[in-house]
Amino acid sequence: MTAGSYQLETPKGLVYIEGPVEASCLTDLSMNERLTNFRPPSKQKEALIKITGLPNAMVYIARHEKEIVGYVTFHRPDEFTRWYKHPKALEMGGIEISPDWRQCKVGEKLMQVAFSDKSLDNFIVLTMEYCWHWDLRNCALDVWEYQKMLTKLFAKVGLNKVTTDDPDIIEHPANVLMARIGKNVAGQDVMLFETLRYLGKMGSQMNFL
Repeated sequence: MTAGSYQLETPKGLVYIEGPVEASCLTDLSMNERLTNFRPPSKQKEALIKITGLPNAMVYIARHEKEIVGYVTFHRPDEFTRWYKHPKALEMGGIEISPDWRQCKVGEKLMQVAFSDKSLDNFIVLTMEYCWHWDLRNCALDVWEYQKMLTKLFAKVGLNKVTTDDPDIIEHPANVLMARIGKNVAGQDVMLFETLRYLGKMGSQMNFL
């Protein structure tokens, strides 16, 4: 059972964009065997099912017949990160499209549908893009071209590049932090986000809540 279902005609067949999906929906579906960017497909399916049960979390999928060919997830930031200190922070935890279905605008439609969810207006949606997670093996792009492709895609749904001294972001010059501030986010929460962007050497020991 899903809250919404949208059809996308592609040269390879009809794709349904669905979400937020429940665990029961995912159980009956298979994962495309090339969805291996983060972990093996079976393990990734387990991760998606787990995410559906987390507070304020959502999973959107791209489905062809009974097979998941892409997905995007939203959940609270990991507890060990600075962003967890923000009560209105929501991380876009991962987006992946099978190489079998690229060049079909599946990723673009998946993002459009997911970010049309009105509940996201209550959060600051973050995405921490680390170049070591990018699927450079299955495309003809170098790391900078891939970064440009991702940031252009994400900008279409209102995510913008923001600077930070987060060690994970500055570890590699291609890494990038992007954020979308929902229209219902209070001014004090925006100010807290701005504070969290730069914490300096003592940042991990500071308490803002």
